[in-house]
Amino acid sequence: MSVDPVDGPAASVPDHAAGSRGSGAHPGKHPGKHPGKHRVVVVGSGFGGLFGTKALRRSDVEVTMVAKTTHHLFQPLLYQVATGILSEGEIAPPTREILAKQRNARVILGEVTDIDLASRTVTSQVLGRHTVTPYDTLLVAAGAGQSYFGNDHFSEFAPGMKSIDDALELRGRIFGAFELAEIAESDEEVERLLTFVVVGAGPTGVEMAGQIAELAHRTLRRDFRRINTRHARVILVDAAPQVLPPFGEKLGRKTKEDLEDLGVEVQLGAMVVEVDERGLEVQDKDGNRRRIEAVTKVWAAGVSASPLGRQLAEQTGAPLDRAGRIGVNPDLTLPGHPEVFVVGDMISLNNLPGVAQVAIQGAKYAAKEIDNRLKGKAPQAPFHYFDKGSMATISRFRAVALIGKVRLTGFIAWLMWLAVHLVYITGFKSRVTALLRWAVSFIGRGRSERTTTEQQIFARTALNRLEGGAAELVSSPGEWNEQRARAEAERRAALEAQASEEVRLTDTGVRGARMGD
Repeated sequence: MSVDPVDGPAASVPDHAAGSRGSGAHPGKHPGKHPGKHRVVVVGSGFGGLFGTKALRRSDVEVTMVAKTTHHLFQPLLYQVATGILSEGEIAPPTREILAKQRNARVILGEVTDIDLASRTVTSQVLGRHTVTPYDTLLVAAGAGQSYFGNDHFSEFAPGMKSIDDALELRGRIFGAFELAEIAESDEEVERLLTFVVVGAGPTGVEMAGQIAELAHRTLRRDFRRINTRHARVILVDAAPQVLPPFGEKLGRKTKEDLEDLGVEVQLGAMVVEVDERGLEVQDKDGNRRRIEAVTKVWAAGVSASPLGRQLAEQTGAPLDRAGRIGVNPDLTLPGHPEVFVVGDMISLNNLPGVAQVAIQGAKYAAKEIDNRLKGKAPQAPFHYFDKGSMATISRFRAVALIGKVRLTGFIAWLMWLAVHLVYITGFKSRVTALLRWAVSFIGRGRSERTTTEQQIFARTALNRLEGGAAELVSSPGEWNEQRARAEAERRAALEAQASEEVRLTDTGVRGARMGD
């Protein structure tokens, strides 16, 4: 992936001391906090949300971060979780732990379902529990999700690469395919199981294809008895005419050559038109349609901004682009709403790329602007993005890097990738363990995280088939109290009936008597 990861998990939101429904908390006040302080609500715990919150640590504000997950995700390394190199904890430390020492920051769990600009409130929900949080200033950094270009049904058979759940599911699918191939009863079944298709030749797709090839050809080659893992096919498909278009023609050509050296089949100009359980159909540039039989498919082809962008656009009249990104002012605020900042993958401004550095720099800019306003200082100049470059790994010891006009490939680029990603991993402990695991995987051939379960593979699909998702499996506090009262009443009635029957048997003298006596 790019050096600059995408802005974390999508649409999440806060509950500034505003009480959860039925909680009795007073709206707008943090329990135990200072009433009257300027309230900043941050939506999302990705790079924009986290860096924006941390940048306000010395400001005279109360910050509430609301996020859909409990962790801060370092998305560029998700593919290493999916292929068994890193554990999920090493790239997704708890947000509460990161912000534990920041006394003016509060973290709550919830997915944003509504932002009301007129009343300045944010509504979030988790498992059917709703929270309304008021704000004085809002920083929206809800990121982006996977895009299937209008074919969302593809997702059941081709998971994306946007969350820890996605990575763990893909880990189960990838390693599980080798296990099933070992016990397959026909050559056709073995071939279908040992064919891996990655859709999308951007940084994520390139890195994923390279690591699956390394798994098959290097890591697992001695672990099975009936199958030869080196016969596995790894296919990278994309409708685009080259690999890594944002890196330019030269680096794209070099990346394609390196992938082919690894045994990856690169099929360009091939657009995916159908996906099912056992394979996919692609259409070549000449209009010819063909089928690829493959049980394991990985979708790394596109992104779409958080649906919160559409909500904000409807309330402000700001334009949306085709990817759902909202147009913002040069100072990253919404038209007519200087109290609302939007950063990261959600914004359409000056053709900025969807990378982490845009989110990080934008969030820091917004935080400084908030602080300046509170101190009565003049506003900053319009936001200017400083491009620190992009990198993508191909396999161990091979990478490409684009830094300004400098283009690097091979081992030097790989060392740069290693150093940069080590710096951006949050937490000293995670950096140390990641470095050790990289040594095991890249110098040796081991993968420490190969444990998989059926639940990893099928839980997402099972939850999606529930109309209300996971909330259907959990009762609300009111429902639970009613169910408990009903169960207790039924149990009491049963006990009383049993006691009455015991009394009757004793008083009538029929206990122990034979039938007919």
